Amino acid sequence: MGSLDLTLIWAGIIGFAVMAYVVLDGFDLGIGILFATLAVGDERDRAMNSIAPVWDGNETWLVMGGGGLLAVFPLAYAIILPATYPLIIAMLLGLIFRGVAFEFRWRHPRHRPLWDFAFSLGSLVAAFAQGVTLGAILQGIRVENNAYAGGWLDWLSPFSMLTGVAVVIGYALLGATWLIWKTEGSNQSHARRAAFWLGIGTLVALAAVSAATPFLSYDYWRRWFAMPGVLLTAQVPVLVVICAATFFWSLRASSERLPFLMALALFLLSFVGLGISIYPYAVPRTVTIWDAAAPPQGQIFLLVGTLIIIPLILAYTSWAYWVFRGKAGGTGYH
Repeated sequence: MGSLDLTLIWAGIIGFAVMAYVVLDGFDLGIGILFATLAVGDERDRAMNSIAPVWDGNETWLVMGGGGLLAVFPLAYAIILPATYPLIIAMLLGLIFRGVAFEFRWRHPRHRPLWDFAFSLGSLVAAFAQGVTLGAILQGIRVENNAYAGGWLDWLSPFSMLTGVAVVIGYALLGATWLIWKTEGSNQSHARRAAFWLGIGTLVALAAVSAATPFLSYDYWRRWFAMPGVLLTAQVPVLVVICAATFFWSLRASSERLPFLMALALFLLSFVGLGISIYPYAVPRTVTIWDAAAPPQGQIFLLVGTLIIIPLILAYTSWAYWVFRGKAGGTGYH
């Protein structure tokens, strides 16, 4: 197997891991973002119990994506990490806070308001940091001699703030549609109302990011609007419109699963759009995936283990979701 094929395979694997993380951890971060809007007591307990069996496993994909980037694309890792250190630190602190709060709110009921606040704040910070990181990478990273050449705050820009807000709104939409599926009664009614407005917000944010991205670089504009490629790329916004229409129809039809599936479809299409914009770069417009790749021997060695691990992760994740496929209860920690 040639080096080119290995690099493409690994780009696909890491892309899959990142997408799996966004989809799976996105909805439980979204529930954290929405948590403060839920009534204290049974509503919050049901929301928490709806993700209790799976939230830990969802973060497996973040470890795999970050570890894979370090092992297989070390040059990209060495450039992106220094460029986004404050954001990565903020994200990890947010994930730590929400993880601690998740466990302690059940074990220390007297301090539950504090842990609920920490859970909401940690979720919001982690989601926003992920979105800003995406924007920072898209807008470009200054590289000289294969090393990061920018400053501590180069990631801070109106565009990165826009992507940060977009991800927060999108994650909140995933959280709301998950609650429609996994809860009933007042939780589900609250989630349906929130999902309607969050659906509108997500589409507005998606349109704003999509409109701003081509102005970052002529290369982005060419990929989306130059002939004949536009005949293919135009299918992405068409599919977004179809999924959005189906999403709002499913809310009106009181469907329980379809809103969540359509929200996932919107994220998947956004991910496809991101791939169209940045391929074949690991660091946009500076370092390609082939420039950043580890030697073929290392890629082969890691690929063997990965081909064993990924099916195992998929198997236990699927099993967990199947076992806890019913509606969430509202009393105690399940």
